[in-house]
Amino acid sequence: MTGFCRDCLSDFDAVTADERCPACGSPRILNHPELRELTLAHIDCDAFYASVEKRDKPELISKPLIIGGGKRGVVSTCCYIARTFGVHSAMPMFQARKLCPEAVIISANMNKYAAVSKHIRVIFNKMSPSIEPLSIDEAFIDLSGTEKLHGTYPAKTIAHAVQQIEDDIGITVSVGLSYNKFLAKLASDFDKPRGFSIIGRAQAKDVLAPLPISKIWGVGKVMQRKINRNGIIQIGQLQHLDKKHLIQKYGIMGERLYHFSRGEDSRYINSKSKVKSISNEITLNKDLSGYDELKLLLWPLCEKVSARLKDKIKAGNVITLKLKTTSFRQITRSTTLDSPTQMAEMLFDVGKHMLKAECGGLEYRLIGIGVSGLCGIEQADQPDLIDTWRTQKIQTERLMDNIRDKYGKDVIKKGRNLL
Repeated sequence: MTGFCRDCLSDFDAVTADERCPACGSPRILNHPELRELTLAHIDCDAFYASVEKRDKPELISKPLIIGGGKRGVVSTCCYIARTFGVHSAMPMFQARKLCPEAVIISANMNKYAAVSKHIRVIFNKMSPSIEPLSIDEAFIDLSGTEKLHGTYPAKTIAHAVQQIEDDIGITVSVGLSYNKFLAKLASDFDKPRGFSIIGRAQAKDVLAPLPISKIWGVGKVMQRKINRNGIIQIGQLQHLDKKHLIQKYGIMGERLYHFSRGEDSRYINSKSKVKSISNEITLNKDLSGYDELKLLLWPLCEKVSARLKDKIKAGNVITLKLKTTSFRQITRSTTLDSPTQMAEMLFDVGKHMLKAECGGLEYRLIGIGVSGLCGIEQADQPDLIDTWRTQKIQTERLMDNIRDKYGKDVIKKGRNLL
């Protein structure tokens, strides 16, 4: 059985080698009976937002860092130091502050993170054309058939790319390598940060057996409680049940439980997956119920969604308003347009109309706006011979976009931005 060093990339005989690389002495060695056979990887950036901020602000490296904001917001992500205090993603900020009062808190800079993500994607593209992004900081990659292109087996190609990400971009990633998507994603969580974990065919059922059923993709809290009530706690218990029984008990989910518990996943890498919607939302610093106050907050959200639509050269015809009450009840209202739009003014016109209908006394802690039904811009925002006011708004916004492209995004703004 051969292995290689993740630091110097030297090959060695795993049978005769000790726990360190014979060439450089590094303990970061990788060996596995199926090392040269496995081709499907899940690569996940380690505490992505926090890592980027620490890269740009070295004085934060040894400090607990939380990316989030506001007393009523939630944690977007946090560094591994902050996690030792019990802080985690999606935790309310007030709770995170209590757990880690000495933490440095920074608001998320999505433009910066998106730019870093694009640089990482360039490195991914060099490995294989078969890539399925899951989010801004993680992706599946299938390296089947790339051995001749890279002159080595997939695991080593990935290790070289990981080094390049660390050296050129300045952040770390963790890798899960296996023979299907479920196991690759599972493996990438085993040894964070800077991990590289492998699950082979021969060991899959044994690796899965002691894990909680919540580790199966698609098993949320509700399904977990339902399965737990039937006395099933670990994945290994599912391995002893037949498919028919599980389907009778849990419907379509029962079939997934049967196959995933045995390390079987037939999903393929979908490198042509499309963005289905674009949205933006904000958690309010204090509860608001007044239409005028909420409308002022809606406009910048419309601008951000519009900017992302324009950046992706997309438009959409379904506009959705999202509100969350003080009791955390979520309210969504949608309007389908006759023709698609990417204009902030159009989003705002429709959004404020839906908002006004919901301002009847309820107090809200969150407001958001989104666009779905995405398409190209060929038929978007066409001149309207009847509604000349709408046409004028579109023409004005396009003129403002041209000025911003030439002189900078802050050079010109709508009057309502200044209120």
